[in-house]
Amino acid sequence: MKQRIIGITGGIATGKTTVSDYLHHSYGLPILDADLYAREALTGDRLLKVKDRYGKIILDEQGNLDRRKLGAIVFESASDRQWLEALIHPYVQECLIAEADRRSPSTVVMVIPLLFEAKMQNLVTEIWAIVCDPQQQLQRLIERNHLSKSEALQRISSQMSQSEKAELADVVITNLDNTEQLFLQVDNAMANSQF
Repeated sequence: MKQRIIGITGGIATGKTTVSDYLHHSYGLPILDADLYAREALTGDRLLKVKDRYGKIILDEQGNLDRRKLGAIVFESASDRQWLEALIHPYVQECLIAEADRRSPSTVVMVIPLLFEAKMQNLVTEIWAIVCDPQQQLQRLIERNHLSKSEALQRISSQMSQSEKAELADVVITNLDNTEQLFLQVDNAMANSQF
């Protein structure tokens, strides 16, 4: 039996976590979160490479990585972002594959915000794009991450647009801050699978 691997993607602050939490709690599906593996990736040799490249400007007072400072650099510069992603993405991909294999043949959910940008479509059997109103996205991101409007816009524009992701996805789920409607779309997507 082929394993069903649902790839959830979408722009930052569009509702990917809300959807994956619902899939976990309502369907008992394991959630493999690329962002968590990306955080894990910045340890050991990879962290040393980041420190070598940027020096003390990315460290806090205790000498630990300050993710906010690193974020300010990589969201300002496409080349810095590409360098960091090239360092992190192979590790993230290895973790996603290993964890999915460990749970095979059970259905798993991979939450991969940069699924298309990182060219990880081959890891999943179906792609769900979560989209929302752009103003809603901006407001959520500002509130959730305590960012200025310009910082939030910088992060949004660093990713592929919501409409591009929706065009490439198998399923498009629209998050309009109505969880009942949102979860109904998720239920329909679960029911309409080829598996």
